[in-house]
Amino acid sequence: MSGAARAYNPEFLYLTTTGWKSGSPHEIEIWFVAHDGCYYLCAEHRERAHWVRNIQHQPSVTFWVYGQTYQGSGRTLDPQHAPDLLATVAAAFTAKYNWNNGLFVELCPNREN
Repeated sequence: MSGAARAYNPEFLYLTTTGWKSGSPHEIEIWFVAHDGCYYLCAEHRERAHWVRNIQHQPSVTFWVYGQTYQGSGRTLDPQHAPDLLATVAAAFTAKYNWNNGLFVELCPNREN
């Protein structure tokens, strides 16, 4: 679905990844929180989620949020390297959705966006 066809909904971000096997674009609608210029998603199925696998193989992504389309990069958050950030993001997910059980993924827009 193109950004122009979407209705603004502050609960959802639309993420397009590149299929690591197919090379085709794949879009999902997902909950998110924003923090310090980046967006954070939570994968309930952790590394088994296809969109997480896609990001691990090809971190370049496109995402649509708050009526804007961004080119950027994604990465999974490692609890050993970013414990404070993970705690902040988990608390934000709990406050917004009353849920935070999964693997957190960071999406940051490219600087030229």
